[in-house]
Amino acid sequence: MTDNNLLAADTSMGAVTLKVGDLDLMTRYYRDAVALSVLTADGDIAVLGRGTTPVMILQHAPELKHASPRDAGLFHTAILFETETALAASVYSVAQKYPQTFTGSSDHLVSKAFYFTDPEGNGVELYWDRDRSEWSWAHGSIEMSTLYLDPNAFLQENLTEAAVLDPMIGGASVGHVHLQVGDVASAREFYVNQLGFEATTMYGDSALFVSAGGYHHHMAMNVWNSKGAGPRLPALGLAQIDIQVPTADDIGALGERLTHFGHEVRDDGRAVSFGDPWNNLITVRAGTPAG
Repeated sequence: MTDNNLLAADTSMGAVTLKVGDLDLMTRYYRDAVALSVLTADGDIAVLGRGTTPVMILQHAPELKHASPRDAGLFHTAILFETETALAASVYSVAQKYPQTFTGSSDHLVSKAFYFTDPEGNGVELYWDRDRSEWSWAHGSIEMSTLYLDPNAFLQENLTEAAVLDPMIGGASVGHVHLQVGDVASAREFYVNQLGFEATTMYGDSALFVSAGGYHHHMAMNVWNSKGAGPRLPALGLAQIDIQVPTADDIGALGERLTHFGHEVRDDGRAVSFGDPWNNLITVRAGTPAG
């Protein structure tokens, strides 16, 4: 693939939009537990984030039902914190208010991560990145692992009294989005060969990690629960993934590339929207994310 067919190196992830059955409950979880601010709340939509950066957009859709755990869709939204103290503050807040939603923690070499499931069953990862100078690459693949990370020891080392009193410290943004898909080969064809990410690592035919600009991964796709899944039907859960690229020229090139591959693309000059092979809606926007 030529550089002209790659997403810009400084591509980043934008907000993740969820369709939710109980807007009040889900707003409380992401506000009071994860420690995001309510940036806007208008009728059936609440936008939560840090500063002016939206992270989660919740759309009330009480008419919808939950999908099967084996369907394609969201595996988790991964929220990236600027410091270990900020991560510890959020992890401690969730553990205090919704302890039953904690599902595990891992040191991935490139990052330290804590996993939760929100009250409507959506996966959530809260994490912090090590400096890129500490990451290792071998033969074009990022070296990641799943090492034991003691959550209590992490909190003892990084949680401050000030962070307990005010867990909304420091910046946070969507670092990556991990999907459940039907098969990895189709995911690679779409996300790498057509959309323009670069593959950073693969786990056989069970998982693929992709990024722009040498990040460990902006997106991942796995078949651990969903092998053979077909296109999604309307359901609670993932509604939209936002991706941020630097310029309108990037938007134009992407729209042309996806149209060339036969995808139906909606283009308003500032953003393009399209579906992946499993009907996950993706919107790619130009410029800096705005609250």
